[in-house]
Amino acid sequence: MIIITVAVVIPILWAVALAFQNVRLLNIRDTGFIGEYTLDNFINVITSPGFLTALWTTIVYSVCGTALAIGIGLIAALALRKPFRGRGFIRASLLLPYVAPVVAATFVWSTLLNPQFGFVNWFGQTVLGWEDPVAFLSQRSLPVSVFGLEIELPIALITVILFEAWRSFPFAFLFLTARLQAVPDVLDEAARIDGATPTQRFRHILLPQLLPTIAVLCVLRFIWTFNNFDDIYLLTGGGAGTEVVAVRVFDYMTARGDIGAAAAQALVLAVILAVLVSLYLKLFGREEEQA
Repeated sequence: MIIITVAVVIPILWAVALAFQNVRLLNIRDTGFIGEYTLDNFINVITSPGFLTALWTTIVYSVCGTALAIGIGLIAALALRKPFRGRGFIRASLLLPYVAPVVAATFVWSTLLNPQFGFVNWFGQTVLGWEDPVAFLSQRSLPVSVFGLEIELPIALITVILFEAWRSFPFAFLFLTARLQAVPDVLDEAARIDGATPTQRFRHILLPQLLPTIAVLCVLRFIWTFNNFDDIYLLTGGGAGTEVVAVRVFDYMTARGDIGAAAAQALVLAVILAVLVSLYLKLFGREEEQA
C-alpha cells in the first residue's frame, strides 16, 4: 500500500491539483495540493489552436496503429502455427522489433528513410522509377495519382503508423500464438474431414477462439498507442502533421514551461481515453465474452 500510494496515487493527485492551478516552471516549488483552483488551464488548452487537430491525429494514429499491429501479429501467428524446421528461430527473430531499444529502432528507420542517402529512396529511384526522393519523416503530404485522381497522402503520419505497427506486432504475435496453441487439433481435423476450406476453418473455428484475446489486445494496444510519445518524438518531433496530444503535453511543459496547462492537457487526454475505452467495452465487450 505504501509503494502504490507513493508511486501511483500521490503523483496522480498531484497532477490533478496542478491542472487546476496557474503553475509555471518558475513557481512550481511554491505550489501545493491546495491553492487557487481555476478552469483557465482547461479552457486555454481546449480552445488553443491545434488541439483538435492533434486530438484527431492521436485517434487516427492509435486506431490504425492498433489495427495494423494486431493484423500483422495474427498473420504471423497463423503462418507459424504448424511446426517446421527453423520455426523457433523465426519466432525469436520476430520479437526483435519489440525488444530493441526505441532509440536504436528510430535511428535505423530514420537512416533507411533519409531522402539523401537512405536505402528506401535509393531503391525507389533506381528500381521503382521514382522521379524525386520522398522525405517520409519531414513531408506532410505526398501527391499520388490513383486512376487519374490526385490524392494527398499524409506521408509522415502514415510512416509513423507503420513504425508503430512494426514495433508492436510482436506483442500481439505472442498473445495470439499462445492462444492458437490452446485450440484443440480435433476441431481442425474434423473440419478438414467435412471438407471445410481454409477460409471456413479460420472463420468458424479459429476466429471464435481468438476473439477474446483480440479484444484484450485491442484495449491494451489502444491505450498504449494513445499515450505513445517516444516513437513520434524521436522520428518527427511532432512535425509534418504528426503532432499527437502527448507531444503537445511535452512541448507545453518544456518549451513553454507551463506546468498547469501541460497537466490539464494530460488530464483531458486521460478522460478522452477512458471514455473511448468504456464505449468499446460497452459495445463489444459482452459479445466477445459470450464468443
